[in-house]
Amino acid sequence: MGNIPSKRHTVFKDSEGNYLYEELFGTIGFDGMSTLLYHTQRPTQVKEVIASYDVSPKVAVEKNMKALSLRGFELKPEKDYLKSRVPVLVNSDCQISLASPSKSLRDYFYKNTDSDEVIFVHQGSGKLRTMLGNIEFSYGDYLVIPRGMIYQIDFDTSENRLFIVESANPIYTPKRYRNWFGQMLEHAPFCERDMHPPTELETHNEAGDFLIKVKKQQYIHEYIYAYHPFSVAGWDGYNFPYKFSIHDFEPITGRVHQPPPVHQTFESAGFVICSFVPRLYDYHPNAVPAPYNHSNIDSDEVLYYVDGDFMSRNHIEKGQITLHPAGIPHGPHPGAMERSIGMKSTEELAVMVDTFKPLMVTEAAMKLADDDYFTSWLEH
Repeated sequence: MGNIPSKRHTVFKDSEGNYLYEELFGTIGFDGMSTLLYHTQRPTQVKEVIASYDVSPKVAVEKNMKALSLRGFELKPEKDYLKSRVPVLVNSDCQISLASPSKSLRDYFYKNTDSDEVIFVHQGSGKLRTMLGNIEFSYGDYLVIPRGMIYQIDFDTSENRLFIVESANPIYTPKRYRNWFGQMLEHAPFCERDMHPPTELETHNEAGDFLIKVKKQQYIHEYIYAYHPFSVAGWDGYNFPYKFSIHDFEPITGRVHQPPPVHQTFESAGFVICSFVPRLYDYHPNAVPAPYNHSNIDSDEVLYYVDGDFMSRNHIEKGQITLHPAGIPHGPHPGAMERSIGMKSTEELAVMVDTFKPLMVTEAAMKLADDDYFTSWLEH
């Protein structure tokens, strides 16, 4: 996007003869995804560090072995974007949060240097504004924001619900969907056309006092920068924000019930994110569409319910989160398997996060928890 020189690391000036300043924006040292940015001003000009404070999640249950259900829509709205983000389930690989910001993030800029962020938009619409350009979003969009990306968010209304996953390792599309060159394969449930990078580059060349809140090691550090952080006049590379709509995920179905990996949408070193979308059911004449009972021996399973009737669960509401910890079997609620037989399709919409390390439960999560959920498989 914008203007770039024909060769990397060479002199580059704007139309008025002013130097543009190159920055490598990369991950995993110099081995991961990277982008070259060209700024109107040097991006290193810090005037003041005014505050640093701890935002570590407060853990209530460190070693959880109880199935839990959280009433996510009971989380109260909060005006400030960062204060609205409430961690509910955490481990060293990821932090899963709920948020209900009622005001746009315009008073300051934000940069998460600890984690890539995947923000699922359950309610609301607006514009993600970043140093690499802007992305309009709406209900059902995943916003994938690489670590170190400076951004703001404009919301169209005060009623917004977000499901946020922060990843300590880079977020990728699943490797099995790509060929050796990186192109999406024909059997993948989405393709490059479904990925939407920024479409509007917002270039500023303004001096002043610009507040940036930087997250590092579970602390927020407040910096005052001398120039507007959206000073990029051009960029190219592979490290950039993008959106992917859950409505563009093409479900993989079969004659008999397919395992959860067919729903996989993103992967990281410590977990996967899957999308459950409306689809036709299995078409074997004796198929059981409801999932079979299974033991999560090596992963905790988190399901965030978005819309529709989730056929394997009873009494599910929008914004509800269930946690099924590794080590104990779980499956359809009583009656769900029987109800599913003979059904032709489902309209369910949900996001799943399977982690390979156990998740700790925060104090905030326990305030939203249904204490009796683990007994809901008993015959009554």
